[in-house]
Amino acid sequence: MTGRLAIDFGTSNTILALWDESARQASSYHLESFGKRVFSGEQSVSIIPSVIHYGQNSQKWIGQQVMELGLYSSPHTLRWMKRYISTRSPLKIIRAGQEITPSTAGQDFVGTLLGFAVQELGIHDEEIAFTVPVEAYEHYEDWLSRISFQIGAPRFRLIDEPSAAALGYGIHIQPGRVLLIFDFGGGTMDVSVVMIEDDQTRLVGRRCRVLGKSGLAVGGATLDQWIYQESLKRWGLGANSAAAAAISNALLVACEQAKETLTQTTQAAISIQNPDSDADLEWQLSRDDFEAILEDHELFTSIHQTIRHALNAAYERGFTEDHISEVLLIGGSSQIPAVIRTLKRMFGKDKVKTHRPLDAVATGAAAFVAGVGFYDHIQHDYAIRYINPDTGEHEYRDIVKKGTPYPTSSPIARLTIKAAYDGQQNMGLAIFERGLSSLLQSESLELVFDPNGAARMVPVTPQEVEDRTLFWMNENRPTFLQPTPPVARGQAYFDVQFFVDEHKQLTLTARDLVTGQLVLSQIPVIHLT
Repeated sequence: MTGRLAIDFGTSNTILALWDESARQASSYHLESFGKRVFSGEQSVSIIPSVIHYGQNSQKWIGQQVMELGLYSSPHTLRWMKRYISTRSPLKIIRAGQEITPSTAGQDFVGTLLGFAVQELGIHDEEIAFTVPVEAYEHYEDWLSRISFQIGAPRFRLIDEPSAAALGYGIHIQPGRVLLIFDFGGGTMDVSVVMIEDDQTRLVGRRCRVLGKSGLAVGGATLDQWIYQESLKRWGLGANSAAAAAISNALLVACEQAKETLTQTTQAAISIQNPDSDADLEWQLSRDDFEAILEDHELFTSIHQTIRHALNAAYERGFTEDHISEVLLIGGSSQIPAVIRTLKRMFGKDKVKTHRPLDAVATGAAAFVAGVGFYDHIQHDYAIRYINPDTGEHEYRDIVKKGTPYPTSSPIARLTIKAAYDGQQNMGLAIFERGLSSLLQSESLELVFDPNGAARMVPVTPQEVEDRTLFWMNENRPTFLQPTPPVARGQAYFDVQFFVDEHKQLTLTARDLVTGQLVLSQIPVIHLT
């Protein structure tokens, strides 16, 4: 059974969308008290600030409630949850003796919103659509599945944010066009090259075929961090000083507000009061100053590189930059004038469209769960871990490459499994999802909040980068092959072939090389993303 409801959980704002079958389109869904209505172009969009405040006696305030109660800068308010969940940040706060992580806070936030929406709409056995970043990992999808079960709606579908955006815009765009989706939100920058296609077999006659994707964990929250650092520098405050900690939350709010102001005007004031000295700390941030900060942190170079990676992937599928008819801008950060100028210089001003930056992802996801489909490919690299017999160290061999289309009719990888030691009874297949170091910022510092709610800068070590970008997929669901004895170290025992089925599952076929018997045939091993 298809569905109607979708949620786009964003770093800064979250949007619910509902599909209207009679009108054949989706629109944002307003939850009273949690959301607020804003105008995006000529459309009214209901957005929910992605914040949650933990009060006394287990009381929680969510979204617009936090803003109206003046709790946004409180040390007991969590924001940027999605960004921290995606990068598996160790951040946590303490409230009433309880540790609250971004994962917990995000689950409380999204679960509450969906719980109210499901109850209001009377949804029982319908699928719900969740959007996921193009650089999302298995742990993020597992986190979403827990939320779905929490609200009593275990049937859900996932769609990556760029493809959802294409469907959201595609409701009003003729099939056959190649589009570039530039999604620059609060937590990430995602670029996707897609093609809208006809599909005569479906009621809703469009499909979105993904030609190339690329992503970078730089978003509006990153820009806030850069303004924050510049402010401390101008006031002569150390990033990890007691004075900086005392003003950190209020300053971050002021930096975010200044950034938003500068999308409309050329001047913004950053002004806060030092709670220890009652002295006013302020400076005037001009749009030129802001753009200089972005230039110093090589934002525009990052934009070029991320777009080029997606274009190169599309080129490998036979599509060049000339095929792109329109560039669709998504996310609040995409509305920064210097960002728009950068895109227009790359593609020409006539191609760049900015009229649906806020709700295209959510409405596209609602269209998707209602039956609009798309062709896709695998978004990450996957490898099998083995022990190098010469060094005794773990090494990795790729079995699924990013960009692999699915389903596959022939093996995508074929391996010979040998015994690691004499008498081995079980040969385990440890499969890992390989991330990209670009999931984390290229800089070596990360802004986090300590247990008291104060912001501080901490280094990100190479080991932490590896830990966050290498995920053991089947650690809790191991796959073992049992060789025919006697077993001698270094002898080949199994011929293993890997496939990807229509459900995006990695499947395994194994033949015993000693007996010649087929012992496993197209057995699902893990779900790919």
